[in-house]
Amino acid sequence: MKNIKGFILLYFKGIAMGSADVVPGVSGGTIAFITGIYENLLNAIRSVDLQALQYLKKFQIKALWKHVNGNFLLPLLAGIATSVLTLAKVITHLLAEHPIQVWSFFFGLIVISALIILREIKQWNIGVFVAIALGIAAAYFITSATPAETPEASWFLFIAGAVAICAMILPGISGAFILLIFGKYEFILSAVKEFRIVDIAIFGLGCIVGLLSFARLVGWLFNKYHNITVGVLSGFMIGSLNKVWPWKEAIETYIDRHGDLKPLVEANVLPNQYFAKTGAEPFFLEAILFAAAGFLIVLAMDRVAAALNPKK
Repeated sequence: MKNIKGFILLYFKGIAMGSADVVPGVSGGTIAFITGIYENLLNAIRSVDLQALQYLKKFQIKALWKHVNGNFLLPLLAGIATSVLTLAKVITHLLAEHPIQVWSFFFGLIVISALIILREIKQWNIGVFVAIALGIAAAYFITSATPAETPEASWFLFIAGAVAICAMILPGISGAFILLIFGKYEFILSAVKEFRIVDIAIFGLGCIVGLLSFARLVGWLFNKYHNITVGVLSGFMIGSLNKVWPWKEAIETYIDRHGDLKPLVEANVLPNQYFAKTGAEPFFLEAILFAAAGFLIVLAMDRVAAALNPKK
């Protein structure tokens, strides 16, 4: 019964990670961190190595399962896949119809998540403060970049997958937003919706290569420079607030592949300026309530994780 409850909990954590990963501005790595499974996730990914291939080659399924921590990976990946396949359309619809409320929710979620991650720093020093500042600057620069027109060739899809998956496991850096910068966010979403096998397979192969290599680097940094690494990751999250600020004015627009007008370059504006600049309702009170909801949900998740992992 305990194992079943653990599987179900991991499955729902996977759903939360997958939901975050399809939003340009929110990272599945953030969800993994605040639910207490981030380092377990890195270790499980790193375990997919030559030894695992040897077990697979010899068809030693039980040894392979134990080596890669299958009891952890299977329900988590199932939850992520469920979200990507079923919620991609829902989330993109909500972003199109209720952008201020959705972005406000994620703004509150990321603010409290960054504070919770800062709690993981065991020893504060000048190096940690520099790491946080560098993380903020890097995330701000990335989220301020303008989406580019890029090729749809197989080699570029592979590269986009490899880079985006690295961002997806970094708290604060959104893989979906990296795809947006690469000009491949809508392309990949439509490939999933239309079930274009070849495009999905090439992109997925890039994700696998990027994930297996990058997880090792992050895992090594966690082991050798824990406080510095946590500082950089929390800085990433704080800097990414630039992207999820709810009130934006479109500076430049473009026509997407479906003929719809979409913002290309946006500038953050204050709520009291939003109506004057855009002519749209700022929904300030609703934004406050949705931000508070994101804040409280993360606090609740943190409390549950602490109760389930009392030694943490």
